[in-house]
Amino acid sequence: MPSTEHFRSLLTEQLEAVTNELKTIAHQDKETGDWIATPEADSRGNADENVGADVTEDWNERRAVLEQLEIRYRNITRALKKIEGGMFGTCEISGEPIEPERLEANPAARTNIANRDREAELPL
Repeated sequence: MPSTEHFRSLLTEQLEAVTNELKTIAHQDKETGDWIATPEADSRGNADENVGADVTEDWNERRAVLEQLEIRYRNITRALKKIEGGMFGTCEISGEPIEPERLEANPAARTNIANRDREAELPL
């Protein structure tokens, strides 16, 4: 299996990319660390109800994208913490090693291949 430094580098790059993408649709609450979807800057203050409907639709789309990006963000930060704690590459369900090819494809994977369908059962 490649070194944890290899995966740390991959995860750090992914974290930067996800963070930059999050910043385009949300801001991070300094106290909780949660990401909060924000409307487009030029959409505020318009009384036209069609514009209001468009803003609502955009808001809902941003929230849906935000949810997926935030999950990815949490998984990446969790994986980086696992590297620091010496638990990187261990399946959170079985405790068995995660296959190197799975980690190469997704360094933030939380489960081995046998348990990948159960990953959604894990707490965020």
